[in-house]
Amino acid sequence: MKYLVLIKRVGANFFASSPDVPLCFATGDTIEETRDNFSAALRGHLASLRETGDQVPEPETIGEYLTVD
Repeated sequence: MKYLVLIKRVGANFFASSPDVPLCFATGDTIEETRDNFSAALRGHLASLRETGDQVPEPETIGEYLTVD
């Protein structure tokens, strides 16, 4: 499955989340670290949902950049 991940600078650090997976997030000192931390958090979160019999959310959000003049 492929989920959209949003990474935002927060002060001196970064914060990552996915609109399709509420309550799953990660932080890091760099974008790369934050991406890696979120990947691990997402894998753990989805595994936990499966173990408890909860529904795993389907990835539905699509991200795109738009240029505005």
